[in-house]
Amino acid sequence: MSSTVLAASTSLDFSLTQKLFVIALCALTAFISHMALAVFNDGVRPFMLDFIQGRSKRNATTAVSFGLSAGFIFGLGAPMALSSGVLNPWLLFLPTDILGILAPRKWLAPLLGGAWGAVVVFGLNGANDVAHDLPVDFLTAMQQMSTPILFLFTLFPVLAITKQFGRLRGGLAAVLELALVIMTMKLWPNVFAGSLAMAAGVLLLIGFAVRKDLLQRKTDRAAALAAGEETSGTGQQGAAGDDPMASLFSASALRLRRYLPLFMVLGAGVCVLAQMHIFGGGEATSFLIAKGQYSEAAQVDFYRVFGFIPLIATTALASGAYGIAGFTLVYPIGYLMPNPVLAAVVGAVVFALEVLALSSIGRVLGKLPSVRDSSEHLRGAISDTLQLAILFGSLLAANVMGGGLAILIVGGLYLLNEAMGRPVVRMAAAPAAVIVGGVLLNILYWLDLFTPVKG
Repeated sequence: MSSTVLAASTSLDFSLTQKLFVIALCALTAFISHMALAVFNDGVRPFMLDFIQGRSKRNATTAVSFGLSAGFIFGLGAPMALSSGVLNPWLLFLPTDILGILAPRKWLAPLLGGAWGAVVVFGLNGANDVAHDLPVDFLTAMQQMSTPILFLFTLFPVLAITKQFGRLRGGLAAVLELALVIMTMKLWPNVFAGSLAMAAGVLLLIGFAVRKDLLQRKTDRAAALAAGEETSGTGQQGAAGDDPMASLFSASALRLRRYLPLFMVLGAGVCVLAQMHIFGGGEATSFLIAKGQYSEAAQVDFYRVFGFIPLIATTALASGAYGIAGFTLVYPIGYLMPNPVLAAVVGAVVFALEVLALSSIGRVLGKLPSVRDSSEHLRGAISDTLQLAILFGSLLAANVMGGGLAILIVGGLYLLNEAMGRPVVRMAAAPAAVIVGGVLLNILYWLDLFTPVKG
């Protein structure tokens, strides 16, 4: 897990085919965003209903999208790409959300999206080369983030179990995960140590949640029978037809199905991008892809899916706008595909099944409240682990590039951001501080006020 393993993989010099594909995909995602059919930012999706129904203007919706996305683009997406050499969804799809909504004409949206894709694939490598030639190479130092992110991320199922089911079950999950990490490191040193541990933790969480829901349903049926009711929910079904939320969900699902061919093209595109191994769907995944550990990357992103299906499904049904990456299943599938043609076919099929199954998924989630709660706890746990890992990794990077002075600058910028009410989102604040700190240290070097740390 050393940074030297990554050093050879941080080039952003992609082939011409890869560059053209990224440009085309960014054009497509911007067009789909313009049509209000899908956006990547989960926080923006709930605002899309007002935009679709004409209650919110394009400029206002663009402002919301920019405000919720800018910190992730420049504070997380760009630093992660530069430090790992792998593209990510914050860098590609958050800007196309904004540009697509901003564009006043359909034809302009893909042009703006494609232009952004060109900036990324042609501009980042130049910025990467310039940064590596600086006296204080802060991009190489940022590779120090990989180890904290990969290992602390392993704990997210433990945190979710503890929050939802208490300290005893959380403690047992922690012991099990630690044992599996140690066993994996001992028996399979070339495999990512957290793979089995995360699998076991997610399975435990789902098992606890399903068991709780089944027991609750059994208790409810028994209570209904004791009260003399033949069935539970017969009367409720009669009223469902008058439920405005049910009508909204049905209309949203129907709207998305009308554009099924376009979604299939989108699914094919995202899956092929993942198959090219120049793209990682998450923080930990980016470093695993950079190391060539594609099966481990697929496992990590597959486990994340469980935390986002309920959120994406419910917001899509409520707003009429889907996710640019769908349920993100196309990420792990793409990593494992042997060729782009098969990835395109499978990605298109997966997206078609997701869109067609939205209504059914919504109904199933309505009957499994504990499973819905588990997804919320998973997302919260993922954020908690990554915030700590990114902060710790950023401080390690600061120490490598400038010792105590760099720690003072990076840590001080992070604390200042907290004191100012987080103008930069917390997860992106530390990597952004590393870049700003690196620029300041280079300026101090040129002023003969700082000597870079050796080694």
